[in-house]
Amino acid sequence: MLEFAEWLQATSLSVAIQSAGWVIPLLQSIHILMIGVVFVSIMMIALRVLQRVRTDQAFTDVWSRFAPWMWTGLVIMTLTGLLLIVAEPVREFSSTSFWLKMLLLAIAVSSAVAFGRSLRFYAGAGGGEPQFTAGARSAAVATLVLWLAIIFLGRAIAYDVEVWGALSLASGS
Repeated sequence: MLEFAEWLQATSLSVAIQSAGWVIPLLQSIHILMIGVVFVSIMMIALRVLQRVRTDQAFTDVWSRFAPWMWTGLVIMTLTGLLLIVAEPVREFSSTSFWLKMLLLAIAVSSAVAFGRSLRFYAGAGGGEPQFTAGARSAAVATLVLWLAIIFLGRAIAYDVEVWGALSLASGS
């Protein structure tokens, strides 16, 4: 993987991004803003599942309001994240925090897709307001914890050796 990262870092796109001093901070800023948009959208949906906010609104209305923000934020976050990887591939690929973040992100997005599909069942069935089970409420809490871990790991990439010590992939390089 290190050979690929070194090759990627030498490509003209990577060099161009690295050479323009304003590009990486701009990409990071947009990426962080989108993480906020995604997290707040997920938080509102999860808190509605937990019956803590917007209980006067149908769950499908809450989902319809926040899901587009979540999906749009995820797309922009993915694009800026990919450009950040291209800009600094050796740093990213040699970071334990990066790989853990990618794993948790794959789980989080898969969970969101599955949840969205299960919601369509409720909406299509015309069964009215879904009654969320204890499992669904636990999943809502787990989703919030999952996204907090993703946010932490994203920030920890810059401090990977300090956070993970000998477990950091960068400590051996």
